[in-house]
Amino acid sequence: MGSRQTSIRKSQKRSQPISRDLLLWYDRHRRDLPWRAAAGERSDPYAVWLSEIMLQQTTVTAVKPYFERFMARWPGVRDLAAAPLEAVLDQWAGLGYYARARNLHACAIIISRDHDGLFPDNEAALKRLPGIGDYTAAAIAAIAFDRPAAAVDGNVERVISRLYHITQPLPAAKKPIRAQTLALVPDDRPGDFAQALMDLGAVICTPRQPRCPACPWQAHCRAAAKGDAESLPVKAPKKQRPIRHALAFWLEKDGAVFVRRRPAKGLLGGMLEIPTSPWLDTPPLMAEAMAHAPYQAQWSTLPGEVRHVFTHFELLITVLRADQPISAPKDGHWLARDQLDGLPGLMQKIARHALAAQS
Repeated sequence: MGSRQTSIRKSQKRSQPISRDLLLWYDRHRRDLPWRAAAGERSDPYAVWLSEIMLQQTTVTAVKPYFERFMARWPGVRDLAAAPLEAVLDQWAGLGYYARARNLHACAIIISRDHDGLFPDNEAALKRLPGIGDYTAAAIAAIAFDRPAAAVDGNVERVISRLYHITQPLPAAKKPIRAQTLALVPDDRPGDFAQALMDLGAVICTPRQPRCPACPWQAHCRAAAKGDAESLPVKAPKKQRPIRHALAFWLEKDGAVFVRRRPAKGLLGGMLEIPTSPWLDTPPLMAEAMAHAPYQAQWSTLPGEVRHVFTHFELLITVLRADQPISAPKDGHWLARDQLDGLPGLMQKIARHALAAQS
């Protein structure tokens, strides 16, 4: 009898009116996204996985063109697995967090080789694949396979912390937020519910000036009742990022710029770069840094610095221009100026800095 009562309580929990209210709102206001299946259609696991990897630490607006280019060039997981890693990295350039691209390619190979080209349909198996953590596994399981999973990203953290007025600072608040989210996931349409929560956080329950009167959960929201929604979620104070330093070596010839490919491991691993010296905690000594120049030349220092912010540190780069090459560069190639926007964001900054200094 006890197990039957537990089952009944679970069923009742899975069909809370608050969850149905959100799904009704979603049916009217769902966003039209290139990776999202039409209402009533099954989601493509490959498209869901690709979009979720791209969306990590990145905005929907930035991801859309990359997603569409990837789908046009590699429409299925076997196509992506068969592609050279360098081609995948080059297509990813500019989207940032480049380990995602390497993991994306490695994951495609494993799925093609070990899973007959089919994505696992549960969180535990998905999390064993490269680049897939708790959130991404839950999102794929829910959206692609309608599993009752709690896909908690930044948008969902904001919505749930306000709904239940969770004042514990992040990241400690992640556990209660996830528990509250999972309790709301309905047995019916869990994939739509996951996407509805994401949409609610993206367009209604925004970080600043949330549109509470338009929210289907306003009547249930404790933060709305208290009038302090903008104060949630509470985040721990950010630590000051350390600063690293490097030189960049700029050489132009006949409207083209010399670039080379970075080592496979480490930040920007495998990506094309305007050559740089090692990234150090202190400003490099010129004589030591010059040992890393890709060619012998007479160099001059361009005014100013390039500043680029990574997750855990800031990088300051001084750009050197080769005024008179003495030997031909090696271990790289020439890239036309009109192709520089295909480089990673840091390298685009270096290029803009060098070009502006010469104009």
